[in-house]
Amino acid sequence: MTVKNKVVVITGASSGIGAATAKQLASNGAKVVLGARREERLAELVQEIEAAGGQAAYQVTDVTKSADVQQLVQLAQTKFGGVDVIFNNAGIMPSSPVSALHTDEWDQMIDINIKGVLNGVAAVMPIFTAQKSGQIITTSSVAGIKSFSGSGVYGATKFAVRNLMEVIRMESAEEGTNIRTVSLYPAAINTELLHTITDETAKSNMTNFYQQVGISPDAVANVVNFAIDQPESVNVNEFTIYPTKQA
Repeated sequence: MTVKNKVVVITGASSGIGAATAKQLASNGAKVVLGARREERLAELVQEIEAAGGQAAYQVTDVTKSADVQQLVQLAQTKFGGVDVIFNNAGIMPSSPVSALHTDEWDQMIDINIKGVLNGVAAVMPIFTAQKSGQIITTSSVAGIKSFSGSGVYGATKFAVRNLMEVIRMESAEEGTNIRTVSLYPAAINTELLHTITDETAKSNMTNFYQQVGISPDAVANVVNFAIDQPESVNVNEFTIYPTKQA
């Protein structure tokens, strides 16, 4: 498996998709470097991975701070000798109608969902360009390919991520740097994203919907593992992950 011995940096790693992916990749021999804001969760996850025979390290990371993300990538280089993959997974989803004007939440989504991804890209781009290889995986959303009432600003951030990843793929091919990109479009995945919704109507509707159709974040971890496991000459760059029950 080409996953084995890959050094993978994961943001938003303390729960949900990030944690599930960290555990799966480590179980397949990857060396994972985990970033998130909750140190206790990260420490527990690293301990769990190491107890199972895997290799992991962590650093408290706020993806809105470029220095934090740079330091996370530096940890990967110091601890494991390099970086092969970054999984820009950190994100929030405080959904609400645009007319509700939760402008503070708009700013937070832009800072985390867009700027956080850009900080990840900036941290690895010099490394990947110099070594002429690397993979950038980013969690967009099904709201990044379809429009949903109540998800106007959230969807806008995820559409932006989709465009960014495709342009990086195109430019890398033109520049001969062999950087592969992967955009993930998860639908109803049972994570802590719903906890970020403050609009009561939106939260109630989303919670009821997820209770009916939501599936485990392991589903997305499987896809990430598959994407990393492809030969360097193959770029499988877009995945939509729906629960089978979701219309």
